[in-house]
Amino acid sequence: METVSYTVRQGNTLFGIAQFFGTTVGNILRYNNIKDANKIYIGQTLIIPVDDETPISSYVVRPGDTLWIIAQRYGTTVENLLALNNLQNPNSIYPGQILNIA
Repeated sequence: METVSYTVRQGNTLFGIAQFFGTTVGNILRYNNIKDANKIYIGQTLIIPVDDETPISSYVVRPGDTLWIIAQRYGTTVENLLALNNLQNPNSIYPGQILNIA
């Protein structure tokens, strides 16, 4: 299995990171020798095991992103992103947040 490096951003959880990369929390814990899944910190670099054939189904929000911009980039709609992510307010996203896009 290949690995990639990922830097933890505000709002990240191991569960969200695992979903984004198509792996499991358990794999991330093992590859990084982390004992407590609740103890990751902003700026921490994690080694993430990935499968090359995993389709992209998530997106990490960057500064300046809006749901409209993300929807345009991935050929979907703001309404679809709101529904996929259980969001009520289209202006409530923040950098580092992991959104489902498919």
